[in-house]
Amino acid sequence: MAQSAGNDGATRRKVGILTSGGDAPGMNAAIRSATKILITEGVEVVGIQHGYRGLLKGEFRPLGAADVNGVIRDGGTFLGSARCLEFLERAGRDEARRQARRAGIDSILAIGGNGTLAGAAALCDPEELGDQDLKVVGLPASIDNDVGFTGMAIGTDTAMNTIVEACDKISDTASAHDRIFLVEVMGRECGYLAMTSSIASAADAVFFPEANRSESELVQAVVTTVERARKRPQYSKRVLIIVAEGMDLSTNTLKERVEFALNDSAAEEDVLVETRVTVLGHVVRGGRPTAFDRLLGSRLAHVGVRALLAGETRKMVGWILPGQLPAEVSHPSEFDPYCNLIDLGAVLAETARMNDGTSPLVKWRRMIFEQIEEALSL
Repeated sequence: MAQSAGNDGATRRKVGILTSGGDAPGMNAAIRSATKILITEGVEVVGIQHGYRGLLKGEFRPLGAADVNGVIRDGGTFLGSARCLEFLERAGRDEARRQARRAGIDSILAIGGNGTLAGAAALCDPEELGDQDLKVVGLPASIDNDVGFTGMAIGTDTAMNTIVEACDKISDTASAHDRIFLVEVMGRECGYLAMTSSIASAADAVFFPEANRSESELVQAVVTTVERARKRPQYSKRVLIIVAEGMDLSTNTLKERVEFALNDSAAEEDVLVETRVTVLGHVVRGGRPTAFDRLLGSRLAHVGVRALLAGETRKMVGWILPGQLPAEVSHPSEFDPYCNLIDLGAVLAETARMNDGTSPLVKWRRMIFEQIEEALSL
């Protein structure tokens, strides 16, 4: 195992930390926690800048306690992130491993979403490693909460709170004018943010890709929701609908079709329906992390570096109670009862099932929202 020599001639372990993919609030908390724990264990810590691109190009910086003291409050990632197409090829990964070996890095903590974890699994693939002993452990960080075998990913809670705060403000103006607002939120193919924020913001309806609704069904759902709102006894007839960005029907097209359907059927004395679209976009990704994300990042990182120090590799730390995962692909951490160490291959397979809708978790989410859909619009 590659190690660096200390001033007294003794060898010291050296662990690299990288963040990759979409940034997520709480990543800095994870870096801070990992760095401080490793330092107390006498391990040298190296920050790998700009994710796998920085690893491939040797963009390394030493990390000490002073470098991470204040970062827990900041969103994003102070180590940076970047795309790296070269890393998708075997030659690129070989170069990344050579760079790690030259720098004396024997272990890497990779923090990010599905792409980051896929890269982590490839980086420590036994068939590619040869005689190099490189340990890699991943931490799930994704505002979309679209990583398999973890109840929550770093950044999801902050993103959810950002959406709810925005919807509360939008609801104020929607109520004043009795308007219909379609609020588009991030999430790619995963509707988790749309689902949870719709409940927390008291939305009247929510559309997410896992429901597999046709265009006509979506339009009719909005029309029905608006008609119910008009019959409410209270003064406000506002309608707030959360739309996940991964829908096949764009939010602007949905607006046009809804306005046509409602205004075409309106009585002459009725005021024409006014629909507004608000795309929250990347504002959902930013901001200071919530207390939960700071704690989650810190706890996952604690378990992750303890696993590396114990010689674990090709694992992800999942935030999930013991007994909820197949024993053949996971085992609980002795350092935290809410954390499990899960085989990266199993994580990637479950994430693929979440994306194609065959995961039991996705089926459960869809069933729950089918059951409560009518109650949302009352």
